Amino acid sequence: MKTKLFLAALLLSATTTLFAALPKAGDAAPQFEGQDQDGKTIKLADFAGKKIVLLYFYPKDFTGGCTKEACGFRDRMGELKTNNVEVIGVSFDSADSHKKFIEKYNLNFTLLADTDGKIIKAYDVKMPLMKMSKRVSFLIGTDGKIVHITDTMSPQTHFDEMKEAIAGLKKN
Repeated sequence: MKTKLFLAALLLSATTTLFAALPKAGDAAPQFEGQDQDGKTIKLADFAGKKIVLLYFYPKDFTGGCTKEACGFRDRMGELKTNNVEVIGVSFDSADSHKKFIEKYNLNFTLLADTDGKIIKAYDVKMPLMKMSKRVSFLIGTDGKIVHITDTMSPQTHFDEMKEAIAGLKKN
């Protein structure tokens, strides 16, 4: 009987995780606070009214797609800064891992160490049954509302869609 209850609870938990809804464009972005690679506290509220935030979640430091994505944002930083965009990456990795990742690839933006998964949970981007985030990007306007979401494993799609969404913000 205990085994059946355990399996039922596990199935319910997995189903809830699988079908959890991401926040949507137009929603207020979930507020967060986290530690960056240097141990500094970063809050979404720090950017309210000042910066557009490109908040991107990724599975793991030093893996192929994640490195490509991080380096892609690094290489686009001039254009992003010109458009008043602050890039913040989030994964379950530790601050120490982030620091090494930043040093190895000369990354020029903040990485938050979400080791307890609170930010990942707030944005419903956790991979089911794994301590990893899915690759999802959120563009958050200066008003704190989500402007655009890209939810795909392709880093190039993230770059293309975010560029288009930022251009759309400039028109408004």
